[in-house]
Amino acid sequence: MSDTELQDENLEPGQVQDDDLYEEITIVADKGQEPLRIDKFLLNRLDKVSRNKIQNAVKAESVLVNETPVKTNYRIKPFDKITVVLYKPSREFPMEAENIPLEIVYEDQYLVVLNKQAGLVVHPGSGNYTGTLVNALMHHFGNLPDLSAQNQRPGIMHRLDKNTSGLMVIAKDEFCMSHLAKQFFDRTIKRTYQALVWGEPAEPEGKVEINIGRHKRFRKKMDVFTEEEEGKYAVTNYKLLESIGYVSVVECVLETGRTHQIRVHMKYLGNPVFNDEVYGGDRIIKGTIHSKYKQFIDNCFKICPRQALHAKSLGFYHPILKKDMFFESEIPNDMQLLIEKWKNYYKFALNQS
Repeated sequence: MSDTELQDENLEPGQVQDDDLYEEITIVADKGQEPLRIDKFLLNRLDKVSRNKIQNAVKAESVLVNETPVKTNYRIKPFDKITVVLYKPSREFPMEAENIPLEIVYEDQYLVVLNKQAGLVVHPGSGNYTGTLVNALMHHFGNLPDLSAQNQRPGIMHRLDKNTSGLMVIAKDEFCMSHLAKQFFDRTIKRTYQALVWGEPAEPEGKVEINIGRHKRFRKKMDVFTEEEEGKYAVTNYKLLESIGYVSVVECVLETGRTHQIRVHMKYLGNPVFNDEVYGGDRIIKGTIHSKYKQFIDNCFKICPRQALHAKSLGFYHPILKKDMFFESEIPNDMQLLIEKWKNYYKFALNQS
């Protein structure tokens, strides 16, 4: 997806998939290549990439020569195959700092882990240049890498949909950004989500492995594609945690980071996320036709006026402290109230039967 597409008017605000935040570049040295330091070589070959960014990528082992990480003093030889994973540059437009409250879970001088509230757009998009996580970060942490009017996602390593809550990691310097970018690209970051979905999955646990791409008719939506040449490879592991009558609590673990991945894959299973207006979860999928039940569902939608999806845990390797970090967050109040309301309804229904 190009930078232009990231701001396409057809996209939902902040709709940038994780895997589009990074790019892999492969270069093969010419047969007449003279010995040249890897950082100087890449500086000549890569457009609009600073030497500092290249050196941090090398330090983070995001630069491989013949599939092996190298140091900055490595000298390129003829026919060397160089592979580089870089954080993608973003589009340019004016940005302003805004005093938007953030729930900080962990912070040191190198990175921040925060618990994003539902309703907060992560990346600015067409018509949404204010009130975003980036605006909040500009106010709270003015020293983030690439924090300027030229960068719409300073230090942000991944994304959550506007109405999905949960944990995110933000890099505070170039080296951490390079290292975390490589972890996301290599899919070693551990992310667990919890969702309330309609019905109960046919199997209590499993793996959804089917491509996801832009819907051919409705461009604001994503869709699944069975043909290999359409869409992008996507994998979601799921497990049933609790069945509550007409709905279920499920845990989802991502292997890839496609736009709306969990929401699309759960719909594909026949279990759309509760109150997901884009993928059919905002209507009655399971249950009776009685007016009291319809009123109950309307009340549920009011309690949790968004898709019931939360990024509950996040694990990664700290580039500086050199240790594994793991964070968990509580299910937000709106989802907790929603689940309790369903439990009470189900308990009442059982007692009446």
